[in-house]
This record gives sequence, C-alpha cells and structure tokens, in this order.
Amino acid sequence: MAVLRTGSVCWLFHVLVLVCALCQILYVGSVGAQTAQLSVDASPQNAQMIPGNMFGIFFEEINHAGAGGLWAELVSNRGFEAGGPNTPSNVDPWLIIGDESNIIVATDRSSCFAGNPIALRMEVQCETTGTNACPSGGVGIYNPGYWGMNIERRKVYRVTMYIKSSESVELTVSLTSSDGLQNLASHTITGDKEDFVEWTKVEFDLESIGRNTNSRLQLTTTKSGIIWFDQVSLMPSDTYMGHGFRKDLASMLANLKPRFLKFPGGNYVMGNYLVNAFRWSETVGPWEERPGHFNDAWAYWTDDGLGFFEFLQLAEDLGACPVWVVNDGASLNEEVPTATIAAFVKDVVNGIEFARGDPQTAWGSVRAAMGHPEPFQLYYVSIGNQECSKYYYKDNYMKFYSAIKASYPDITIISSCDRSAISPVNPADLYDVHVYTSSGDMFSRSRMFDNTARSGPKAIVSEYAVTGNDAGRGTLIAALAEAAFLIGLERNSDVVEMASCAPLFVNDNDRRWNPDAIVFNSWQHYGCPNYWMLHFFRDSSDAALHPSTIQLSNYDQVVTSAITWNNSQDGNTYLKIKVVNFGSKAVNLNISVTGLETDIQTFGSTKTVLTSGSLRDENSFQQPDKVVPAASPITNAGEQMGVVLDSYSLTSFDLLLGSSQTLHPVLGSSLHPSL
Repeated sequence: MAVLRTGSVCWLFHVLVLVCALCQILYVGSVGAQTAQLSVDASPQNAQMIPGNMFGIFFEEINHAGAGGLWAELVSNRGFEAGGPNTPSNVDPWLIIGDESNIIVATDRSSCFAGNPIALRMEVQCETTGTNACPSGGVGIYNPGYWGMNIERRKVYRVTMYIKSSESVELTVSLTSSDGLQNLASHTITGDKEDFVEWTKVEFDLESIGRNTNSRLQLTTTKSGIIWFDQVSLMPSDTYMGHGFRKDLASMLANLKPRFLKFPGGNYVMGNYLVNAFRWSETVGPWEERPGHFNDAWAYWTDDGLGFFEFLQLAEDLGACPVWVVNDGASLNEEVPTATIAAFVKDVVNGIEFARGDPQTAWGSVRAAMGHPEPFQLYYVSIGNQECSKYYYKDNYMKFYSAIKASYPDITIISSCDRSAISPVNPADLYDVHVYTSSGDMFSRSRMFDNTARSGPKAIVSEYAVTGNDAGRGTLIAALAEAAFLIGLERNSDVVEMASCAPLFVNDNDRRWNPDAIVFNSWQHYGCPNYWMLHFFRDSSDAALHPSTIQLSNYDQVVTSAITWNNSQDGNTYLKIKVVNFGSKAVNLNISVTGLETDIQTFGSTKTVLTSGSLRDENSFQQPDKVVPAASPITNAGEQMGVVLDSYSLTSFDLLLGSSQTLHPVLGSSLHPSL
C-alpha cells in the first residue's frame, strides 16, 4: 500500500474542496436559480386607478402607544385619578421623597374639576430649621413618567400644575436623574399665605442644562404644612406641528404618507366593560377637565390627553383622512339592546357635529373654543369593532346608519359584518376585514379577493398582520408575506378601498401584542421590517395600476404589481414594478414593458431591495437598521431589462419616464370624493 506524505494529503484535500465548491456553484446556477418573464402593459387605456385613500394607518391605544408614546405628555397619572374614585387611593407611579416620618401623601376629593375630582394632599411634617429640620434637598413627591422621562440638553419643557394651600408656599420643581442626584433644571414657586388659598394654576418653562434618558419630575419643599396638587403636566415645547405629538414618532408616521388614519381602536373603543369604553365627549375640551379612563382592554390608565380632537388634529397634520371607529353600545362583555340604543346613536351624531359642525352649533362651538374653528374633514365612520356576531349588532347598526345618513348623507359608513351579511335591508358603504395569520397563509392571501364579485360594497382591510412563531417581534419573513398580501390588494383595488396594518406602535416596556410596526421607549425608536415594507406602497394611493403577468415554471413564490405614479417632490413620473420573492431561490427576471407613451430614461431609475441574511432577522435598538431597504441606481433601465431577484426579498424598480408620460385620468386626488 502506498503512503502519501503529509504535504500530498493537504494538496489533495484542497483539490477536493475546490471541486466540491465548483459543483455547488454549478448546482446553484443550474438548479437553484429560476428564470422568469414579467410582462407589463403600461398603456393608459388599460390602467385601473387605485383608490386615493388606499393605504393608511390604524392607531389603537395598545402597548402604551399613545399614553407614554405618541402623545408627548411626560407625566404619568397627572391628575391622580388612576387609582379610582374612592379615597385614599393608589397614586402610582408617584412616590415620596423622604420617609413617612416627614411626609404623608393621600388622595382626596378636593379638586376644583368636577369631572375629575381627585387631588393629591401632601402633608409635610418636618421644618425648614431646628431639631425637626427636613433633610437636605427637602421632601416631596416625584413622577418617573412612563419608564423614565427623556430630558434633553437645552430643550425647553412646559410645566403646568394646580396648587392649593392655606399656608405660604415655597416649592421647588425640578427635573432630575432617576435617583435625584443630577439636577437638570429647577424652578421655585413662592407665595404668601393668601396666594394659594384657592386652587391656582401655575405655568412656567424649564430649560435643561444636561441630558438624561431616565429622568423624573420632582416637587420638593423644606417647609411644613399642607399643599394640594392636581393636573401636574410636563410637555416638551417642540412637539410635532406644535400639537402635542412626540416629534420622532409622528415623523415616522408622516414618512409613510398615509392617506387615512383610523382611530382610536380596536378593543380600546369597546372596553371589556362599557364603563371603560372610549367616550369621545369626555376627551374634548380643556385637558385639565377630562376625567380620563381605565383602558381595561389593555390594562392601563389613560389621561385622555390624546382625545377625539387630538386624533382629528393628527389626521389633518399628516394629510390623512380621519376614520372614526365609534362605540356602538357594545363592550367585549356587554351589549345595549336596540330598544335603549338611542342615546348612543345621538352621541355619535353629536361627535360628527363636533368634527364638522359650524362654530355656531352646540358641539362645533366646543371645537372652535379649542382653537380649530374650521371643520375637520371627517367623512368615514366605522360602526363598532368586529362585532357582527353580537346579538343586537345588526339592529343597532341600522339605527346608527339611518341617523348618520339623515344628518350627514356624505358620510361613508363602515360595517363590522362581512360582505355576505350586507343587503338592501342592512346596507353599508364599506365592510371591515381583519386578517391575522401565519406568514405562509398571509402570502397565499395575495389572491384573497381575486374571485370577489365586482359589484356591491368594497372592503376596508383595516387590520392585518402576520402573527405566530414566525412573526417574532417583527421578522423579515413576516414583512415579505404582508407585502405579497398588499400587492394582492393593489391588484384587487376595484373591490378593496383601504388597508392598514395593526398594531402600529409598541412601547418596549409594555409589549401586550407582537409584532408591531414601530418600537420605542422614552428616547429611542426604530421601524420593524414591516414598517419599512410599507414604504414600498406609500406611492400607490391614487396611482394607475397596470396589468402584469409573470411566467415562471414550478415556482409559485413570486407576486408582482406595476403602477405609474407622480413624484410630487421632483415632478417626475415613474413606473414602479414591485416583486416579492417569497422563496429560497434567486430569480433571473426578464422584464418587458409595453404601451408606454414615452421612453424609460437611461438615468434616474432606482432599484430598492428589502432583504436580510435570515428569515427571522429583526431590527432592535442595538441594530435598528439590520433589515431596511437598500437603494441603488439601475444601469440598464429600459423597456426590456434583465434583473436578479434575491431569495426572500421585496424589490421595487422605479423607472423614470419621459416628461410626456402622464397618469390615466383620475376622478380626483383628494382624500375623499366630496372634498
């Protein structure tokens, strides 16, 4: 037997490795990759117009999305109402500074606000000097906000509070680190005995000299006596559009170019019990007078600073059409009979008057007093939240439908029942569809509306999301499946009017539901892959949809769509071709475009790809850009072009057209036909 020397063995080993590698490359090239032909008919006469409000957003107060999130108020339980109407009650998350030998705090019903009667009584038992002197820095109370307040250097914060005392007052209001050792800003309130004998509103600004992402607001004194507090607020001065929304989070919404905003829920609208349902009329007017309520659907208190008015304002700021989900007399565990539903019906009609009524009307005057004399553009009302199976829903629904149409015939009314339940005796302008499923099933639902009858009411798919194990906290595979689903909605936009994902936000400290589009804490935020996926559809509303067909043998993991859209920023027109490759094989795609009235420009076209190294890849605070779209110029743009689609990817080809190319005539680009 021959014996190989060590060097020969190493040489032979490297040769074998090289041969195996070449075999693998040949295998991938000949078997792994697929070749496909995509044909796009871009002729204007064969185009179908996508509805102007096709893609929007759905906001629900879940996961502390608003309270401690989008709404910029930094104080949690600012009115001390969260513990309930019985006193003394829990004042969480407020805590004392000092110990129980120096200070006693308790709630009582001494507030000057009838709608929220609870106030905080602080009794200080130590003195400024002497044997019973207060500790250095004083005693008092502090509020950590929602898992810490993000206080930024040189940023101005507006403090508002109501104070009452029968004695002279010397109170220091400070922004400090979570342990109180770092002082970021402070202001001292002083007053003689007669100055605060009645409830007095105090307002001032604090400018921080430093930054701390885990700060608190504290109220301290070294003077003995009793002080009452109520409605203690801390708001950053630079909110989105100056309307109280956290700028970074609202900007993420604006970047999606949403055409509608559906609000305020969801189960949040209903409540587990009607006593905790969202009541719009208790969320308008001066914020100090709003009672707030317990969000029992998702188990936390809301001060209702983010109320009906603020939702309408947010829609206006985003350039989106408001879609109001109303409480129709049902909670998750209760239901009002039709015989006694009239008060709920009148309440909804009053709500529409608040939004749209003349300033001389009863409720329109309330809106005008809040600083918005012009009516809001409210044209969509959804009756309830997936409640069609409830015993009284259909009869109650007709009460709402008839009353709304009698006063506001141009309102588009959305039913919780599916298409099969809608008839001349149970009419609806739109019907609501919710889709929560696995990624594989979501991908297959790209054909969900293919066989829907083309006459009758259209759908609003107001809640959709990939859920389950492969959804994680927002994975690539979930985003790709949802993209395929949305392409299917584009293709069927003659029977689907609107679509929005759910949920929109999650505070990382209160994950009641996964996955979500946007994750945040007190000072950070990032978009999940499905958030970035939505950017591929933000130009689709009001665009022209073109017929496209793909020829691909033995590989059914690719879905496509093609639209023509006008870019308002550069004034150019683009042909956007979107392709989801939901499979493990790369695809060599030959694209053929016909019917264009002008040429595709050689320069100015862009390819954008959303993909990653693993199907379960997610973004995080540590890696916020792990799964985000990557754009690059297209060097071979033309009516005939060959491209490569990565496995498990969403790709968009935005092809710049000549100046003579225009969109197919549209009914109008407004948010609603009547606008």
